[in-house]
Amino acid sequence: MSEDDDYSDLRDKHAARTRFVAWVAIISLVLVGGGATVLTLLLG
Repeated sequence: MSEDDDYSDLRDKHAARTRFVAWVAIISLVLVGGGATVLTLLLG
């Protein structure tokens, strides 16, 4: 296995983790911070 393959695996894991954290943050903002305000910000 080359170094590029190792870094590719790390990039994929990092991207998946970042996406997961972003969704958790958005959902928690909607649930805790009042859904109407957050939805207005997200949808314009």
